[in-house]
Amino acid sequence: MLKLNEPMIIVNFKTFIESTGKRAVELAKQAERASKETGVQIIVVPQFVDLAKIVESVEIPVFAQHLDHIKPGNSTGHILAEAVKETGTAGTLINHSERQLYLRDIQSSIELAKEKGLLTCVCANNPATSAAVAALRPDITSIEPPELIGTGIPVSKAKPEVITDTVALVHKVDKSMPILCGAGISQAEDVTIALKLGTLGVLVASGIVKAKDPYNILCSFANATLQQ
Repeated sequence: MLKLNEPMIIVNFKTFIESTGKRAVELAKQAERASKETGVQIIVVPQFVDLAKIVESVEIPVFAQHLDHIKPGNSTGHILAEAVKETGTAGTLINHSERQLYLRDIQSSIELAKEKGLLTCVCANNPATSAAVAALRPDITSIEPPELIGTGIPVSKAKPEVITDTVALVHKVDKSMPILCGAGISQAEDVTIALKLGTLGVLVASGIVKAKDPYNILCSFANATLQQ
C-alpha cells in the first residue's frame, strides 16, 4: 500500500472539462513534475473513466473520486472497489460535499476500501462531523465548508476557526490523524495559513484545474508547505 508523506496536496479533478480525457493526463503530468521538483507528495483525483490511463502515465499517487459500498453483481452505474483497485489506483475520496453519504455508509466505504488495500481520504463539512469521521479511522480527513467551495474565498482566511476546531476535535479522537483542508484554496498564502492552523496539507480543485499555469501554481503550493 502507498505510504503517505506529509505535507501533501490532493488535487480533485472533479468533472471540469479542463481535467477530462487527454487534458486530465496532461494535468496529472504537470502535477507529477511539480511533485518531483519540490519533493512534496501530490495526489491526483481524476474522473473514473480517466483512472487507468492516468495511472499508466504518471508515477505519483492516483485516487478515485468515490467508491460505492457494493459487492460484485447487479449494481449498474455504481463504482466497484475491485474495479478501482484493478486500475492501479492507490486510494479514494469518500463523502465529498458533492457526493455526500450517511455516516453508516462512510463506515462501510472505509471498511471496504481497507479490505481492498485502498487508502481513504474522507471529507467532512464541519468540525463535529470531522471528529465522527475520525472515529471510523480513515487514512486522512479533510475539512471543507461547502459554502466556500469554488468561490476563491479560502477557508483558511474566511473561517480559520473551522480548521482549528477540526484539528482539536479530530486529534482528541486520533492524535496521529492527518488533517487537510479545502474550499477556496487558490494561492500559496492560503496554503501557508492552513498549515499554520494545524493541517498537514490541502485538498484543492478549481484553484489548480482552472489555473492558466497549473504547474507553477502547484509548485508555489508545494513550496509553501515546505516553509512550515
